[in-house]
Amino acid sequence: MAVLIKSTSKETEKCWPQVLAIIIGALAGLTNGLLFSWASPFLMKIVNDDEHYDITEEEASYFNIIQPLSLMVASPIFAKLSDVIGRKKTLLLIVIPQIASWLLAGFAKSVYVFYAARICSGIADGCLFATLPTYIGEIANPSVRGTWGNAIPTSLYLGEFLITVIGSYFGVTPTTFICLPLTVLYFIMFMMMPESPYFCIMKGEEENAKSSLRFLKRLRNVDEIYIRLKGDVERQLSESGTWRDLIKIESNRKALIAGLFLRLSQQLSGSSIFLTYTQFIFHKSGAEISHELGSMIYMALCVVLNVSATIFIVPKFGRKICYMSSTALCSLVFLMMGIYMFMDDKLEVDVRTFSYIPVAGMIMFQVFGCFGIGVIPTLMLSELYSASIKSKAMAILVIAFGVGNFVTSIIFYYLNTIFGFYSPFLFFALCAAVSAVLSHYIIPETRGKSLEEIQQMLKNNNKE
Repeated sequence: MAVLIKSTSKETEKCWPQVLAIIIGALAGLTNGLLFSWASPFLMKIVNDDEHYDITEEEASYFNIIQPLSLMVASPIFAKLSDVIGRKKTLLLIVIPQIASWLLAGFAKSVYVFYAARICSGIADGCLFATLPTYIGEIANPSVRGTWGNAIPTSLYLGEFLITVIGSYFGVTPTTFICLPLTVLYFIMFMMMPESPYFCIMKGEEENAKSSLRFLKRLRNVDEIYIRLKGDVERQLSESGTWRDLIKIESNRKALIAGLFLRLSQQLSGSSIFLTYTQFIFHKSGAEISHELGSMIYMALCVVLNVSATIFIVPKFGRKICYMSSTALCSLVFLMMGIYMFMDDKLEVDVRTFSYIPVAGMIMFQVFGCFGIGVIPTLMLSELYSASIKSKAMAILVIAFGVGNFVTSIIFYYLNTIFGFYSPFLFFALCAAVSAVLSHYIIPETRGKSLEEIQQMLKNNNKE
């Protein structure tokens, strides 16, 4: 996709290099997606494979709990590192924990080695979520960011789909050697991408900033763009950027509240649960198709719907309306599934006539989540924060993502164990309904605005 923008000179600014950099950067999201949902196809395989492993279902359930814990620890480190060595170099470092995670899982025999693999996977998540949204936000024009800013969740979904397919046909060790080359491919290709011009200006590297702009805009003369961007960055850096200023300064506080709300409401509305427990949910719901096939169909649908929503829905209706609508509709889906499972589990009603509801509910959740819950939080996190406090805000928000992921995994496991399979769905229905109402008051609309325009909007208390 190439979008043309008129320049003040005779040259025409091109956007396809920005799209290329985003797509190659999103390969890190794809490889992380493979690791993020690794437990979905392999959790029950490992538990049931008494020949190679001696691991209980309770021990294996911690695969999905350990990962967000290590994410929370790693994210502040990578957020700070991205301000010290740069966005690009930090994103290249992601291959170290990714390779370690694959090798540990591929040769593990003990549950503790699997735990170590999940810790490495969480470290990679911390690097991705703390750095890649910032990189994309800083290299892309508003029009490009609006459409291609969702490349991160799209690539995550694609990775989750691929691991579901691969895990349905291959064991743990072969999967390692199938997926490792993708990490190497990302490293080689991203080496050729430019550093963020924002970061170069922050470090006073004028020639590097201009070189980056020439690559991203495909212009020989970028002096005018550089001067304008330098003014924006210097104005933002002139503001105090301490941890205290995240709360003290009104625009920072509003952005932080919006970001925390988006991340926590996304998790408490069941987004990650449906991805990490896909096969488990199909298995427990008694669906007539195999849980492996059901998971593959579901994850393929995730990818298709996410791409469609990114191109056709979010740019047209805006972030705020999409998120409000998505959480409200997903709440109804959870309520429907919870009632069905309550009738089946507690009332012992013959629900065979409605046996399609669990699968239909998962599909409906993805249909309604693809334009809101699944994509808006990641997209907006690259837009909301001033250069002076961006790394600190991103660290907090990645920790919030990890906390939400950890808490919802615990809630899902224990509500299911203590009360029954219906109870987590009723809990998520309530959380999604509350989120839909709060969205109206908390989320600003950032569609079509530059990063500087968003900062001015937050300062002026204008939520258009």
